[in-house]
Amino acid sequence: MTDTILLIHHEADHLRQTGARFERLGYDVARELDPASGLAAFDRLRPDVVVVDLPLEAPPTGEAITHLLARRAVVVLVVHALDAEPVASWLEAGVDQVVPRGASPSEDEVDPWLAAAVARAADHARTRRLQQLLHLRDSVAEQGGREALGTSARMRDLARQVGALAQSERATVFLTGPRGVGKGWMARLLHDLGPRAGAPFFEVTTAGRTVQELESLLFGHERGAFEGARSRRLGLYELAEGGTLYLGDVDRLPVELQPGILRLLESRTFRRAGGQRELTADTRLLAGSDADLARAVEEDRFRGDLYYRLSVVRLPIPSLAEREEVDRLALVNRLYGSIQHSIPGAPPAIAVETYERLLSYPWPGNIREMRLVLERGAILAHGQPSINVEHLPGEFRARAGLGDRRHTPMTLEELERGHIERTLRYYGGNRTKASKELDISRATLINKVKRYNLTE
Repeated sequence: MTDTILLIHHEADHLRQTGARFERLGYDVARELDPASGLAAFDRLRPDVVVVDLPLEAPPTGEAITHLLARRAVVVLVVHALDAEPVASWLEAGVDQVVPRGASPSEDEVDPWLAAAVARAADHARTRRLQQLLHLRDSVAEQGGREALGTSARMRDLARQVGALAQSERATVFLTGPRGVGKGWMARLLHDLGPRAGAPFFEVTTAGRTVQELESLLFGHERGAFEGARSRRLGLYELAEGGTLYLGDVDRLPVELQPGILRLLESRTFRRAGGQRELTADTRLLAGSDADLARAVEEDRFRGDLYYRLSVVRLPIPSLAEREEVDRLALVNRLYGSIQHSIPGAPPAIAVETYERLLSYPWPGNIREMRLVLERGAILAHGQPSINVEHLPGEFRARAGLGDRRHTPMTLEELERGHIERTLRYYGGNRTKASKELDISRATLINKVKRYNLTE
């Protein structure tokens, strides 16, 4: 398991050399030149250990250390001299290790005192992380209903909205959020928590169906409506009388059927395919989409009046990457609780280190991906006491390092500007050295400095 460290030092050459030495020891290393950048890097990367090697007499240094400790960072402080009073005060404040600045025995080795201090701090960070995870695991019981959404402030607020909307049984709710985030499950929850709970609930996905198939499925058809229609068939909207019909992927609804859905929303009336009579049904309609419907309206792929009617009550569902750790943990427990009973021989527990890998993963496929990973783990760990790391897919077995946590959404132009600025700072504004590392001519670098209005 690779430990990750953040080095903060004001001299570029020292930072480069020390970072390279730690990398040779097997650490994943990030580097920053000043307290403010170091603090921002910590918030972005959440490394295991932060090594602060800055002049302590400078106010920004002390402020940065205080902020790092408030964020529960594991800090190793490098000082010029081990003066008893300041060392004691920093240790009392929560600094994990204090070491004197020494000389490395060779170009390829880290100062032994610093190397030992970082190793101890990494062990402490790992122990703290596991203790926090055990506490979270023990405090999050298997929950149902709205509580299954999570316990963070954001998810409790979402649960309150769900409760209110469930009781507003005639309101059409438009569920939004990335694919796989659980919009269908949320629609079912809105049904189960409301006065329609005892009535039917149907979920329809529009993708992969012809217009005729979808029209018949939703509204039903009369005998002879089309070739093969040998008898009357009731549609799901009619069959869900008194209950709920959830229309997933509403953005893929064929244009030909959109007027019919609008009619349902406005008057609860419909016609079966091939029918002449206006029919009614007391069915609540919910809809969901992971697409930008406003853009679909602009491109004439979706009716504007239907879009505005759907958008009256929106319920955005956050992706797993946006949810706090305690909420992801509650979700892991809920999903595995349901999986465990359906897979013979599934382990009764998930190992602590497995939890750690599951919680640190970004889950681009959201709940759908999480369920598949847990199902795979339960099958591979058949008959064993717990799902262990070796039962997870390959991307989980190597703990995510800084490279996986560095991502910040940005354009290529923003990326280029930031990289050029950091390279110039690293070389103290020396354009010749910077252009050599960037593999561009000095003239090109000067033009880019002007274009991006960079200060060196």
